[in-house]
Amino acid sequence: MQNSLKNSSNNSPVWLNLKLIVTALETVQDLIVISLCIGLFCFMVLELREMFFSLLPPLNFQQVTADILFLLVLVELFRLLIIYLQEQRVSIGVAVEVCIVSVLREVIVRGVLETPWIQILSTGGFLLVLGTLLVVRVWLPPTFEGIDPERRMAARKRQLLEHESTESAEVNHHVHSR
Repeated sequence: MQNSLKNSSNNSPVWLNLKLIVTALETVQDLIVISLCIGLFCFMVLELREMFFSLLPPLNFQQVTADILFLLVLVELFRLLIIYLQEQRVSIGVAVEVCIVSVLREVIVRGVLETPWIQILSTGGFLLVLGTLLVVRVWLPPTFEGIDPERRMAARKRQLLEHESTESAEVNHHVHSR
């Protein structure tokens, strides 16, 4: 009876080891993220070199500011990738911070006075939404710190199956002892 329960709950073929496949796919995904980190780091070094060349006379203040802000965006993206490698999740807070820094960079580079008022208004609304999301995120319960709803459901199902099998074994033992 218990063997048939195990076979019915595991419908995958014997040659298909899902844990091994998931582990292999996660490893490939981690290698992709590591290669993105290396590429982003090299790009940051090149951008830093370019920024130092833009500091030579004649000094273009707007270009230097744009390079510094772009470098900050790259640093935030790098931090997002590192957090993903460490925790296997994308940090909402860091992603929102990257968006905020990117939008502010565009506003500063283009100049507020040269930008149409409707675009400034929509940018302000977008920044307001991102800021609200950044603040609200603090009060949201963590979804990844030790909370695994699938594991809890699987443990509950396993307990029910074990409870049913012990009850049926007790009933069988009681019937056969008569």
